[in-house]
Parts: sequence; C-alpha cells; structure tokens
Amino acid sequence: MIRINLLPHREAKRKQKQAAFIAMLAAGGVAGVALVLLVGGYNASRISIQNERNLVLATANGELDKKIAAIATLKQEIEALQARQQAVEDLQGDRNQPVYLLDELVKQTPEGVYLKMLKQDGQKVTINGIAQSQERVAELLRNLASGSPWLERPDLNEVKATTLAQSKVGKKVVEFTLSVNIKRARDKEEAAKAGGKGGAAGAKGNGKADGQIG
Repeated sequence: MIRINLLPHREAKRKQKQAAFIAMLAAGGVAGVALVLLVGGYNASRISIQNERNLVLATANGELDKKIAAIATLKQEIEALQARQQAVEDLQGDRNQPVYLLDELVKQTPEGVYLKMLKQDGQKVTINGIAQSQERVAELLRNLASGSPWLERPDLNEVKATTLAQSKVGKKVVEFTLSVNIKRARDKEEAAKAGGKGGAAGAKGNGKADGQIG
C-alpha cells in the first residue's frame, strides 16, 4: 500500500532552520555574555591586585616620609648639639684670651710705643697708645700683621700728633688708635693644619720637580 505524506515539507524544513538559527543566536549570545563576564572578572581581579599594590606602595612611602622627617629632625638636633658644644669649647678657650693678648702685645710692641688703653669686644680688640713717631706705629702694625700667631688683621683707626702731657718742654708724640682681631684656639689650630697640609703638598711638589730635573 502506498503512503502519501501530506505535510508541507518545505515549511517544516524552514521552521527547523529558523529554530536552529535562533538556537545558534542564543548560544552565541550566551557565549558572548559569558566571555564578557569572564574578561570583566579578570580585569576586575587585576585592578584589585594593582590597587592592593598601590596601597602597599602608598603605605611604604608614608613610612619612608616619616623616617625622612625623623632623620631631618635628628640632623637638626645633632647640628644644634654641635653648635652648643662648639660654643662651650669657644667659651672655655676664650678664657685664656686675655693672657694670650697681653703676652702678644708685650712681644710685638716695639720700643718707643706705649699702650694706654685696651678694650675687647668679642674677638675685636681696640688699642689706644702713644708713640715717639709714626714709624713706630707702622712697625707695630707690621708686627701685629705678620709676627703674631694669635693676633691678625690690624687696622689703624686714627693717628694724630699731640703734646705729651707729662712733658715740661712740650714734647711732641703721636697718639694712635687701632683695632686688631684675636684668634680663637680652634681658628689657630685650623690655620696650623691648613698650613701643614699646604707645606706638605709644596714639599711633595718640589720633590717631584727635583726628581724630574735630575
């Protein structure tokens, strides 16, 4: 017996194709959403990790800033302590300055010069006196400038001719006022060290020169 299929084959195949296409679209959409979620989750995890790293770096930077501030404060305290220590050392060294001053004035004052007044203000000493002539005053200045290990930078403030008050015959003398600086003990030591280094360098250079000439 012959069976005849009366169903519309073309319509059925069309519907099957449409259903398969819709199923493919749905699967593609689901796959796309899954891919987007996966990529988004991966990016979120990476961002979270980077944020944690940034937080660690920020915390470390904050700690370093605190340590730097503490070091700067400590440095300032050390400098202040050194300044106080230097002030104490200068004060102790300055107690002997009058002895050095008087001793040097005795050594450097030439004959024919008489000192009447000394006044010290810090490291500056003002001297007033009388001399037999201006040449004696000039000699005193030269002695103070180059011959004294404790006195330096003499400066003649005033010089004038006057009559000696104690003289019955009206003897003419020269009255002068000058200032000179007295060195601190540490300044003298530093100058001696610098001079020693310069002398050693000069001797070394002379030795090399002599060797080259020879």
